[in-house]
Amino acid sequence: MIPEVWAPRASSVSLRAPSHGADAPMHRDPERDGWWRADLDLAPGDRYGFVLDGDDRALPDPRSRRQPDGVHELSAVFDPGEHDWRDGDWPGRELAGSVVSELHVGTFTPDGTLDAAIARLDHLVDLGIGFVELLPVNAFNGEWNWGYDGVLWYAVQESYGGPAAYQRFVDACHARGLGVIQDVVYNHLGPSGNYLPRFGPYLHEGRVNTWGSSLNLDGPDSDEVRRYILDDARMWFADFHVDGLRLDAVHALVDHRATHLLEELAAEADATSAALGRPLTLIAESDLNDPRMIRPRDEHGLGLTAQWSDDFHHALHVNLTGETTGYYADFAGIASLAAVLEHGFFHAGTFSSFRGRTHGRPIDLDRTPAWRLVTFTQDHDQIGNRATGDRLTATLDERGIRLAALLNLTSPGTPMLFMGEEWGASTPWQFFTSHPEPELGEATARGRIAEFARMGWDPAVVPDPQDPETFRRSKLDWREVDDGASGAGDPDGRHARTLDLHRRLIALRRELPELTDPSFRSIRVEVDADAPWLVLHRGDVAVAANLGEAAVELPLAGEVLLATDEGVRGGASVTLPGRSGAVVSTGSTAGG
Repeated sequence: MIPEVWAPRASSVSLRAPSHGADAPMHRDPERDGWWRADLDLAPGDRYGFVLDGDDRALPDPRSRRQPDGVHELSAVFDPGEHDWRDGDWPGRELAGSVVSELHVGTFTPDGTLDAAIARLDHLVDLGIGFVELLPVNAFNGEWNWGYDGVLWYAVQESYGGPAAYQRFVDACHARGLGVIQDVVYNHLGPSGNYLPRFGPYLHEGRVNTWGSSLNLDGPDSDEVRRYILDDARMWFADFHVDGLRLDAVHALVDHRATHLLEELAAEADATSAALGRPLTLIAESDLNDPRMIRPRDEHGLGLTAQWSDDFHHALHVNLTGETTGYYADFAGIASLAAVLEHGFFHAGTFSSFRGRTHGRPIDLDRTPAWRLVTFTQDHDQIGNRATGDRLTATLDERGIRLAALLNLTSPGTPMLFMGEEWGASTPWQFFTSHPEPELGEATARGRIAEFARMGWDPAVVPDPQDPETFRRSKLDWREVDDGASGAGDPDGRHARTLDLHRRLIALRRELPELTDPSFRSIRVEVDADAPWLVLHRGDVAVAANLGEAAVELPLAGEVLLATDEGVRGGASVTLPGRSGAVVSTGSTAGG
């Protein structure tokens, strides 16, 4: 590898590579403004860094592929071509018709590594999962955190196994028919180990978002900053063979250029897809309710494949739990759930009380396939950003958990599960950090506790994110499924029953074309707000849900294909016990 670096702010740059002796001066690249090159060729494994303006300290490469000693130390050369890929016949996977499982490498298994995660992939295959979506794995300071404080976007966190382990993981997924979606963060950098501003104007100091300075996407020298992001996206596709990227909080990307960065990312993904000969997916996390995100570029959209559906989560969460605080307030009542099922967005040019203004824009139901919205009842944010990191299992009984699974896995969108949700995991998923700097760790803990104290929580119940026990508590307890029904980890068989229901629902989703029909126009919802019950009609299949405590008899005739409760009855009408649901065949041959 010939070392090179973009450092327009430096008057001199030297390469420090201990295996090659003394620091070697680098020279300006006459063909690329702001770029410096060295006259040395480094081998895989060689440590190296860049010394700016005669400083004593060498900084890691902004495009480092490996940080074996942490984000403050020298980079190491990593050759992605050394991996012997076994996925040559992998055709890729389309998002449409799939179910996604979101997981965090550090808490998915007791060991918390990519290699350990491979041993659990068969569980996901047996469940019927199509895509594994990993929370961010880019290099951060410390041993564990959620991943959203990464500072070297091209490097895979060493405590997870580093880049070679990542390649092994993707290869193992593809061998089992699983696609891989990688969560990436392009809207901010973490608080420790961020040396990019020393090299060039990567950040726009005059603009900040919730997490720090915004990226310089439209100011002077922003061409190279955007290229830094686009090249990173291409790296995941080409060098690590991932099948998609989940783009974190795209509403925090401040870009006033005529061609938005997201549109450029979509074009980059399309070009790379054509070159690689397999489909590639981009999924946005967006707070904007703007259908342009998922509108094709040739229809003046940004061209992303899909986006997360927070509105679906909020509507379902409120109707299952009764919580109506904060941004949940607008979603009270079963009509909100009917709205997101039929129209995708709940706020589509309507008043948002949480924001104090009108929010969103309607989706074009005739031109937008429903699978472009990723639906979920739980995700890392909606669990981890609660004061105690409690899952729905801490709030709902088994009936409620089963009803949540039914409504998510038969939704018109692309369903997503958060790791362990499929068996009703009892472990929390809390906010955890491992900042080595005491002052940063203390500030993080104080800020977290103060935030929830302002919301009325007792500070004593808010976990300290720096306490290693907070991290360890958040690891999945696989004994809940490994021991089998009525085993030590599942004494009453609840986990086994919940897992079986998820398997059957996902299998039914594959078997019934009505449940993956992409047309919003094929969807019709009936509700009774007083009962309350809801029937989602999708062709000759209906999904009936009773969210009330009392049993109801619905004006619906058909054969029950799957029920969440033994007391569900079909025929000339469908009877649902309290807080239960069913998938019903309503065609002319139903019950014949």
